[in-house]
Amino acid sequence: MGLDFTVLPGYFDALLLGSLWTIAIMLVSAVISFFGGILLAVIALYAPAIVRYPFRAFSFVFMGTPLLLQLFLIYFGLIQIGIDLPAFVAGVIGLGLHYAVYNSDIIQAGILAVDKGQHEGARTLGLSRGQTIRKIIVPQAVRTVIPPIGNNLIALLKDSALVSVIGVAELTLTSQLAISKTFRPFEFYIAAAACYYVINLGLEYGLRKIEKRVAVAR
Repeated sequence: MGLDFTVLPGYFDALLLGSLWTIAIMLVSAVISFFGGILLAVIALYAPAIVRYPFRAFSFVFMGTPLLLQLFLIYFGLIQIGIDLPAFVAGVIGLGLHYAVYNSDIIQAGILAVDKGQHEGARTLGLSRGQTIRKIIVPQAVRTVIPPIGNNLIALLKDSALVSVIGVAELTLTSQLAISKTFRPFEFYIAAAACYYVINLGLEYGLRKIEKRVAVAR
């Protein structure tokens, strides 16, 4: 009985590897969610109705259902129709699409906040509608919404623990495997929490750097 943190050093390499997998999941999912959010925002605001409404229905499904259920559907459900995805791929797709929907709402607000004069100025320069959206409107909108997107990224990091349920050996699952061998849950969950906290600190530091560079670029 009692606490025994001396069991941790023997699993340091495993916890480090789990932390690296967590960072990898977070980074890949973040890229998918960022560019997917831009794509969904542009479609929602500018695409013809025949394209816009199916994508809106897609967004409602991802916003209205639990992330855990989405991961189960992607990993266990798609295999029934012949799509067999590795656990890591299924995890980053599920996380990426889930947060792409939320990023889309934020980016749409940023696009709508761009001065209408920017559209008119682009026309006088001879830019097409697509060029105006791609080169002028979206870049300005993204600059203004970096902070809330950063908040979503921090939430994504925390939710990355859910991919453990489909067998991705990230930090949470690594801790659970260590617990199954040592029967020391408190020690390993504390260690996992400390690792998540350190990763989160690094992420927040990076986001602050990005925000400062964006502010200078304005």
